[in-house]
Amino acid sequence: MNSKAFIFFGRSGCGKGTQVKLLLDFLKSQNKEVVLIETGSTFRELSSSESYAGKLIGDILKTGRLIPIFLPIWIWTENLVKKYTGTEDLIFDGICRRYEESVSIDSAFDFYNIEKPNIILMNVSKEWSFTRMMERKRADDTPEKIQNRLDWFEKDVTPAINFFKNKDRYNFIEINGEQTVEEVHKEIINKLASSF
Repeated sequence: MNSKAFIFFGRSGCGKGTQVKLLLDFLKSQNKEVVLIETGSTFRELSSSESYAGKLIGDILKTGRLIPIFLPIWIWTENLVKKYTGTEDLIFDGICRRYEESVSIDSAFDFYNIEKPNIILMNVSKEWSFTRMMERKRADDTPEKIQNRLDWFEKDVTPAINFFKNKDRYNFIEINGEQTVEEVHKEIINKLASSF
């Protein structure tokens, strides 16, 4: 089995979504089939539905609280079960925002016999992230909510990242996210060269 897996991490506003799209395009240009799993877009889609769960998710998203941990695990698990045939590469965006989720996906990699998954940490400072999010001028990007997200990254996401960083089975790479989009993409591709 030659499937590769890629999980993106970084503070809010670091450009993960853009780099996920660029990596997806790159892999496809290498004639690879890819399954892209994004939890954020699924949550936004669910929040606009008429279901009870959708209403609850919508309320959480509006207030900036954390989604219960079972929901992101359910989303990426369902995607793997339904879409992954054992031959595609996998790109994950918006997963493992807490330690328990990292442990869970580690067991999924065991189950699917995926060797040396790639963890891509896009490093940006808190100040850089804050400025970028304020510049987006989104309705939910108030100074208070942005600060909450940055604090949450330190408290919850950092332990999830360290779970992968401290395991030899993962290819852990750190990227300088405070570059142009093109420079970040080039650094990612260069540091992942041995994975292609």
